[in-house]
Amino acid sequence: MSYILAIDQGTSSSKAVLFDEELYQVAVAQEEFTQIYPKPGWVEHDPRDIILSTMGSIEKVVSEARISFREIAAIGITNQRETVVAWDSVTDQPLYNAIVWQDRRTAYRCREIEESHGELIRRRTGLKPDPYFSATKMEWLLENVPEVQEAARKGRLRFGTIDSWLIWNLTRENLHVCDFSNASRTMLFNIERLEWDRDLLNLFGVEKEFLPKVVESCKLLGPSIYGPKIGGIAGDQQASLFGQTAFQTGDAKCTYGTGSFILMNIGNEPKISDHGLLTTIGWKSSEETVYAVEGSIFATGALIGWLKDGLGIINSPSDTEPLAREVNDNGGVFFSGALTGLGAPYWNSSARGMMIGLTRGTSKAHIVRAVLEYIAFRTREILELMEKETGIRLNKLLVDGGVTRNNFLMEMQANILNIPVDRSLIKETTALGAAMLAGISTDLWDQESLKNKRISEVVFEPSGNRMEEEFKRWKEALKRSMNWANLS
Repeated sequence: MSYILAIDQGTSSSKAVLFDEELYQVAVAQEEFTQIYPKPGWVEHDPRDIILSTMGSIEKVVSEARISFREIAAIGITNQRETVVAWDSVTDQPLYNAIVWQDRRTAYRCREIEESHGELIRRRTGLKPDPYFSATKMEWLLENVPEVQEAARKGRLRFGTIDSWLIWNLTRENLHVCDFSNASRTMLFNIERLEWDRDLLNLFGVEKEFLPKVVESCKLLGPSIYGPKIGGIAGDQQASLFGQTAFQTGDAKCTYGTGSFILMNIGNEPKISDHGLLTTIGWKSSEETVYAVEGSIFATGALIGWLKDGLGIINSPSDTEPLAREVNDNGGVFFSGALTGLGAPYWNSSARGMMIGLTRGTSKAHIVRAVLEYIAFRTREILELMEKETGIRLNKLLVDGGVTRNNFLMEMQANILNIPVDRSLIKETTALGAAMLAGISTDLWDQESLKNKRISEVVFEPSGNRMEEEFKRWKEALKRSMNWANLS
């Protein structure tokens, strides 16, 4: 029996998951690390914490499974995307904290770039200027951190997304590489020509020599410090798309976590959105490059946490399902969950949350139901836009993430979309995708055999009630929340 070890390096913790040849999850270990908030809107991690928590998780999971590293065929890596680390190639030490994807310090710079180079960036990278992505983080480090400036002058500066930082530290040869899916999230990578874009490098003042070599997502790299080679790499949402076996054009998945990330496989040619969606590289093998369109919802699971910790109207996330079932409808209450602005397709950082339609008869059950409806309606909104822009009609939605435990929400989602919603039996689809890519690199399996290994836990079938009138009224409520900046 051979095993695949998947590293899932996330925003708040590092996780190691061990799978066997049948993709059975043998063991999992997880270590959290400190979140650093130096100023309002700034989010950082200590890069050493990322490495130590990752190594701790690896060693724990192998010990728990009672196997040796010699039994591991390969290691797969999936990671929080867009987060940037700068380090010295001689000392191997980080030169500043990692600037996390959530960080907003470069918001003003992005507004400038949107006006001057927004269309160029969109056409070449599939992205839009936003602090979310890596380029302005690198630019900020070069302009504001003396240690980064000094390393650049000496030719010792290395930039990388988190996959690069992990691989540098976990390979015996200190390989400086990243995969195509992560490169496509930097706002520096030409997704059609599949190379670092010279014009964009010049725009942000980033030398190509600072950046990693871009490698295939299922390429067998050098041996790790533990022995097994690293053989699979993908950003977390692309890894989830692969883990859901969304291998065919038109396959789509939604991960309902703290936020929601919806990705659709659009095949081997990029299609640049004209209406606020992102285009990204899903994965790249020696045979093909697979592209995806992506829409993000900044708050979904975070809204459940807000109901619990902010409003105090539930004791546990599991309370939302029975409460929502207590009422036949939302009682005229509509909710915009723009607590941290709106992502696709609006990209409106000024939008704020809004609840409208409250009466003396409104109960906490109505409020909970309105929040769940927001999640389902926003998902419909993005998927309909994907269908319109790609010309591809969805026949089902593959789902994963903690929020999918809410059967009421999944039933409502199937009705609102009028397609089946397919919940995977394997919960760790992000780690699973990294493991699958690593297994392909060692010829342990191929895509066709992987397709047959996916098992649905349950498929929620639509019953015909699309809630059209509620959807229209909700969209009006959403428009009002986007006008908040003009009202305040």
